[in-house]
Amino acid sequence: MTSTVDALVVVDVQTAFVSGADPVPGAAQLLERIGELLNRAREAGATVVHLQNDGEPGADDEPGTPGWELYLPVKPGPREHVIRKPRDDGFDATPLGEVLVSAGVRSLAICGLMSEMCVHATAKTALARGYDVVLPHDAHGTYDIPAVPGVSESVPAHVASRVAAWSLGDEVDNTTPTSAVTF
Repeated sequence: MTSTVDALVVVDVQTAFVSGADPVPGAAQLLERIGELLNRAREAGATVVHLQNDGEPGADDEPGTPGWELYLPVKPGPREHVIRKPRDDGFDATPLGEVLVSAGVRSLAICGLMSEMCVHATAKTALARGYDVVLPHDAHGTYDIPAVPGVSESVPAHVASRVAAWSLGDEVDNTTPTSAVTF
Protein backbone atom coordinates (compact mmCIF):
# COMPACT_ATOMS: atom_id res chain seq x y z
CA MET A 1 0.00 0.00 0.00
CA THR A 2 1.30 3.46 -0.94
CA SER A 3 0.51 6.65 0.95
CA THR A 4 0.65 9.85 -1.08
CA VAL A 5 1.05 13.15 0.77
CA ASP A 6 1.48 16.84 -0.10
CA ALA A 7 4.15 17.76 2.45
CA LEU A 8 6.87 16.50 4.76
CA VAL A 9 7.36 17.78 8.30
CA VAL A 10 10.78 16.88 9.74
CA VAL A 11 10.64 17.27 13.52
CA ASP A 12 13.71 18.18 15.58
CA VAL A 13 16.39 16.26 13.70
CA GLN A 14 19.02 18.15 15.65
CA THR A 15 22.67 17.27 16.18
CA ALA A 16 22.35 16.55 19.91
CA PHE A 17 19.82 13.79 19.29
CA VAL A 18 21.36 11.94 16.32
CA SER A 19 25.13 12.22 16.78
CA GLY A 20 27.81 12.63 19.39
CA ALA A 21 27.84 11.02 22.81
CA ASP A 22 24.11 10.33 23.25
CA PRO A 23 22.21 9.73 20.00
CA VAL A 24 18.83 8.03 19.99
CA PRO A 25 19.04 4.26 19.48
CA GLY A 26 19.20 3.42 15.79
CA ALA A 27 20.11 6.99 14.82
CA ALA A 28 22.01 5.99 11.66
CA GLN A 29 19.08 4.00 10.25
CA LEU A 30 16.62 6.71 11.31
CA LEU A 31 18.68 9.34 9.47
CA GLU A 32 18.70 7.14 6.35
CA ARG A 33 14.90 6.85 6.38
CA ILE A 34 14.36 10.57 7.00
CA GLY A 35 16.90 11.34 4.27
CA GLU A 36 14.95 9.13 1.85
CA LEU A 37 11.74 11.00 2.63
CA LEU A 38 13.48 14.34 2.31
CA ASN A 39 15.00 13.46 -1.07
CA ARG A 40 11.69 12.19 -2.48
CA ALA A 41 9.79 15.24 -1.20
CA ARG A 42 12.32 17.61 -2.78
CA GLU A 43 12.32 15.71 -6.09
CA ALA A 44 8.52 15.92 -6.20
CA GLY A 45 8.49 19.64 -5.36
CA ALA A 46 6.51 18.99 -2.17
CA THR A 47 6.42 21.39 0.74
CA VAL A 48 9.11 20.55 3.30
CA VAL A 49 9.18 21.99 6.82
CA HIS A 50 12.06 21.42 9.22
CA LEU A 51 11.02 22.07 12.83
CA GLN A 52 13.83 23.07 15.18
CA ASN A 53 13.27 22.92 18.92
CA ASP A 54 14.53 25.76 21.08
CA GLY A 55 15.53 23.98 24.29
CA GLU A 56 15.83 25.56 27.70
CA PRO A 57 19.14 27.11 28.84
CA GLY A 58 21.58 24.29 29.56
CA ALA A 59 19.64 21.74 27.48
CA ASP A 60 21.34 19.77 24.70
CA ASP A 61 19.24 21.72 22.18
CA GLU A 62 19.72 25.19 23.67
CA PRO A 63 19.62 27.73 20.80
CA GLY A 64 23.05 28.65 19.48
CA THR A 65 24.77 25.51 20.78
CA PRO A 66 26.20 22.82 18.47
CA GLY A 67 23.51 20.35 19.63
CA TRP A 68 20.75 22.74 18.56
CA GLU A 69 21.86 22.80 14.90
CA LEU A 70 19.79 20.88 12.36
CA TYR A 71 21.67 17.73 11.39
CA LEU A 72 20.40 17.29 7.84
CA PRO A 73 21.17 19.93 5.22
CA VAL A 74 18.37 22.37 4.49
CA LYS A 75 17.73 23.73 1.00
CA PRO A 76 15.83 26.94 1.79
CA GLY A 77 13.43 28.17 -0.84
CA PRO A 78 9.77 28.74 -1.54
CA ARG A 79 8.95 25.06 -0.85
CA GLU A 80 11.40 24.36 2.02
CA HIS A 81 11.20 26.10 5.38
CA VAL A 82 12.86 26.06 8.80
CA ILE A 83 10.58 26.90 11.71
CA ARG A 84 11.88 27.27 15.24
CA LYS A 85 9.50 26.17 17.96
CA PRO A 86 9.36 26.91 21.68
CA ARG A 87 7.26 23.87 22.70
CA ASP A 88 6.61 20.26 21.69
CA ASP A 89 3.74 20.99 19.29
CA GLY A 90 5.09 22.33 16.00
CA PHE A 91 1.88 24.33 15.49
CA ASP A 92 2.00 26.05 18.89
CA ALA A 93 3.28 29.66 18.64
CA THR A 94 4.80 29.07 15.18
CA PRO A 95 3.81 29.83 11.57
CA LEU A 96 3.56 26.10 10.66
CA GLY A 97 -0.21 26.27 10.14
CA GLU A 98 0.08 29.30 7.86
CA VAL A 99 2.88 27.71 5.83
CA LEU A 100 0.81 24.57 5.23
CA VAL A 101 -2.38 26.48 4.40
CA SER A 102 -0.61 28.84 1.99
CA ALA A 103 0.93 25.84 0.19
CA GLY A 104 -2.47 24.15 -0.14
CA VAL A 105 -1.37 21.14 1.92
CA ARG A 106 -4.10 18.66 2.85
CA SER A 107 -1.98 15.65 3.74
CA LEU A 108 1.45 15.30 5.28
CA ALA A 109 4.05 12.86 6.45
CA ILE A 110 5.66 13.55 9.82
CA CYS A 111 9.05 12.14 10.81
CA GLY A 112 11.78 12.89 13.31
CA LEU A 113 12.24 13.09 17.06
CA MET A 114 11.01 12.41 19.79
CA SER A 115 8.15 10.04 19.02
CA GLU A 116 6.28 10.49 22.30
CA MET A 117 6.83 14.22 22.60
CA CYS A 118 7.28 16.57 19.63
CA VAL A 119 6.33 14.11 16.86
CA HIS A 120 3.20 13.03 18.74
CA ALA A 121 2.14 16.58 19.69
CA THR A 122 2.59 17.87 16.13
CA ALA A 123 0.74 14.90 14.61
CA LYS A 124 -2.12 15.25 17.09
CA THR A 125 -2.63 18.92 16.21
CA ALA A 126 -2.35 18.16 12.48
CA LEU A 127 -5.15 15.60 12.89
CA ALA A 128 -7.25 18.08 14.88
CA ARG A 129 -6.81 20.61 12.06
CA GLY A 130 -8.14 18.13 9.53
CA TYR A 131 -4.94 17.02 7.83
CA ASP A 132 -4.47 13.46 6.65
CA VAL A 133 -1.37 12.31 8.54
CA VAL A 134 1.11 9.58 7.69
CA LEU A 135 3.60 8.74 10.42
CA PRO A 136 6.01 6.28 8.77
CA HIS A 137 6.77 3.72 11.44
CA ASP A 138 10.48 3.59 10.59
CA ALA A 139 11.08 7.37 10.37
CA HIS A 140 10.59 8.55 13.95
CA GLY A 141 12.43 7.65 17.11
CA THR A 142 13.20 8.40 20.73
CA TYR A 143 15.36 7.33 23.65
CA ASP A 144 14.86 4.31 25.88
CA ILE A 145 12.61 5.17 28.81
CA PRO A 146 14.53 4.36 32.00
CA ALA A 147 13.15 2.05 34.66
CA VAL A 148 11.54 3.58 37.71
CA PRO A 149 11.86 1.28 40.74
CA GLY A 150 8.45 0.27 41.99
CA VAL A 151 6.72 1.73 38.91
CA SER A 152 7.97 0.01 35.76
CA GLU A 153 10.83 -1.68 34.00
CA SER A 154 12.71 0.23 31.32
CA VAL A 155 10.95 0.61 27.98
CA PRO A 156 13.04 0.18 24.82
CA ALA A 157 12.97 3.13 22.43
CA HIS A 158 11.33 1.16 19.60
CA VAL A 159 8.45 0.21 21.92
CA ALA A 160 8.04 3.79 23.15
CA SER A 161 7.91 4.99 19.52
CA ARG A 162 5.30 2.42 18.56
CA VAL A 163 3.12 3.23 21.57
CA ALA A 164 3.36 6.96 20.84
CA ALA A 165 2.19 6.41 17.25
CA TRP A 166 -0.53 3.96 18.28
CA SER A 167 -1.88 6.40 20.87
CA LEU A 168 -2.83 8.81 18.06
CA GLY A 169 -5.69 6.49 17.18
CA ASP A 170 -6.92 5.13 13.90
CA GLU A 171 -7.05 8.48 12.09
CA VAL A 172 -3.28 8.46 11.53
CA ASP A 173 -1.57 6.05 9.16
CA ASN A 174 1.14 4.67 11.45
CA THR A 175 1.95 1.34 9.82
CA THR A 176 3.27 2.57 6.48
CA PRO A 177 7.04 2.26 5.99
CA THR A 178 9.13 5.09 4.58
CA SER A 179 9.49 3.21 1.29
CA ALA A 180 5.71 3.42 0.69
CA VAL A 181 5.38 7.20 1.16
CA THR A 182 5.13 9.22 -2.06
CA PHE A 183 4.78 12.93 -2.73
